[in-house]
Amino acid sequence: MQTDTLKSLVVEALEELKARDVVELDVAELTSVTDVMVVASGTSSRHVSALADNVIEKAKEAGLRPLGVEGQQSGEWVLVDLGDVIAHVMMPETRQLYDLERLWADLPADSRRATGDSDRQELRG
Repeated sequence: MQTDTLKSLVVEALEELKARDVVELDVAELTSVTDVMVVASGTSSRHVSALADNVIEKAKEAGLRPLGVEGQQSGEWVLVDLGDVIAHVMMPETRQLYDLERLWADLPADSRRATGDSDRQELRG
């Protein structure tokens, strides 16, 4: 499955259950771990778990098995690793504390460091 299609699947699964503040981060130039991170908030630990479960279910329906799922027990922050796309579903307080959007925006890409280009690219897709 292509990255854009997978990203759309994740976003649609989150929006289907009313995830809040869904943000897509293009991190392909920043890490070799994944190409896109989708960050979303839930309104309660149950909502966070339900959102992550829906992402997992929709991925399985599309023939994909997650490479890993972390945090389902607590429901504060659930990570669903689908390879090219990783979904982070968090409680608002946890999301604010870790501030993944700012963290990834502040990291320079190796390619930009190598060329000396200090301009930061917008990560929101």
